[in-house]
Amino acid sequence: MNVSVILGHPYAGSFNHAIAAKVVETLERNRHHVYFHDLYQEGFNPVIPAEELISDYSEDELVKLHCKEIKETEGIIIIHPNWWGQPPAILKGWVDRVFRQEIAYTFPEGDNGGGLPIGLLKAKVALIFNTSNTPEERENTVFGDPLENIWKACVFGFCNIHTYERKMYRVIADSTYEERVKWLEDAASVTIKHFPR
Repeated sequence: MNVSVILGHPYAGSFNHAIAAKVVETLERNRHHVYFHDLYQEGFNPVIPAEELISDYSEDELVKLHCKEIKETEGIIIIHPNWWGQPPAILKGWVDRVFRQEIAYTFPEGDNGGGLPIGLLKAKVALIFNTSNTPEERENTVFGDPLENIWKACVFGFCNIHTYERKMYRVIADSTYEERVKWLEDAASVTIKHFPR
């Protein structure tokens, strides 16, 4: 199975990078083919040019590669920190430029974009692994867990991917080595559950 793994964190020593390494290792051990992208490391440009927005076509070779792979992948795994209740800007820009009309979704003929979208992606499973320094109770009661709605409804639900799971590991700032080992084992278990051998 082809699985896309997308990492959005600028610091190479981050726990997000450790999650990504564990996920990729687990997928490869289970004999899946992995499209892995560290967006910061590869210099992905998140800014969508006006001409690209109007034409729905990109001249950017990296964007074209991502679009090709996202059409071929059978599973999507995204790893990023919770920043202001949102993904980092580079990851938002990746969604803008890669999950585009006629790649990830379309509309029925004659629909100007206000109706129900038709998902075009082959992928049927999406996993999100997040890290946060906000305690769970505060995240839910004060902020309403905006990341859940962004990924589950606004992105994957819109593109007709309904097998979805999201894991949040927290509080990262004062976590122990033992907690991090346990979280990495959990990330591997979730990955195996959705992408068995």
